[in-house]
Amino acid sequence: MTVELGGRAGAGLRLGAGIGWRPEIAEAVERMDVDWVEAVAENVCPGHVPESLLRLRARGVTVVPHGVGLGLGGAERPDAGRLAALAERAEVLGSPLVTEHIAFVRAGALEAGHLLPVPRTREGLAVLCENVRIAQDSLPVPLAVENIAALFTWPDEELTEGQFLYELVERTGVRLLIDVANLYTNQVNSGEDAVRALDELPLEALAYVHVAGGVLRDGVWHDTHAHPVPPQVLALLGELCARAEPPGVLLERDDDFPPAGELEGELRAIRETVRGSAAAARGDVVVSRTEGAAVPEATRARLAGEQYALLAALVAGGPV
Repeated sequence: MTVELGGRAGAGLRLGAGIGWRPEIAEAVERMDVDWVEAVAENVCPGHVPESLLRLRARGVTVVPHGVGLGLGGAERPDAGRLAALAERAEVLGSPLVTEHIAFVRAGALEAGHLLPVPRTREGLAVLCENVRIAQDSLPVPLAVENIAALFTWPDEELTEGQFLYELVERTGVRLLIDVANLYTNQVNSGEDAVRALDELPLEALAYVHVAGGVLRDGVWHDTHAHPVPPQVLALLGELCARAEPPGVLLERDDDFPPAGELEGELRAIRETVRGSAAAARGDVVVSRTEGAAVPEATRARLAGEQYALLAALVAGGPV
């Protein structure tokens, strides 16, 4: 497999160390030594971009829009209006790429309010690949997709997470946003081997990495984004960096924001982990995208039924 990290914009993209921009810490982020920031795409209005983001852009700080609402893993094709909105945000912010999640967020008229996992089956993969291609063709810059912290796993799955993502990249040429905190969450809660996943992933397609904190309650790891990054997640970051040099690493914090000094300390720990575990840098390589056959409507219909039944049970609070 060959993957071009540059794509249609910014060949050889190198982001560095960054932090998730949130209104609650906007002033602190402006004072920090950050190379780039990520902003939740749905929270940025193109006609009223927050002044803080505009000041960061004026300083040359890269801003990447991070979407949460496309539902690329859903049975339905991506909504054209949502894709157009994401494209507009990328253009307004001058972003070199946009990111989204490998998840479904709605089924029929039901909205999940959460990122829900895609079944790692051949049919689930086929639908996801077609949806990713549709998104790629609608966006002005390259797309990267993120692995999620799964609340559950589907029965009769045919692929590990690493295998699933490898085939996704092979078929679509999409880049990967690897969240090592999510890999750790799935290891604790579902028994999935995070290091094995790193070995199976096509890290040559890596766009950047997410790092975040969480907390263990009653044997369940909660990916809260409201706690300090634990040593286990930093260790996984080190494992990834030993295999491939990440173009960028970003600290996510969404709640219970600490003083700026603590966030800066976490950024230092991230930088030190990257430097201490660095693999040899890869040269830019070129990706080919495989244009697969159209997914049969019957396949989408089966997936739609399964996702709707699951989401209806979750919304009703009944058995899943």
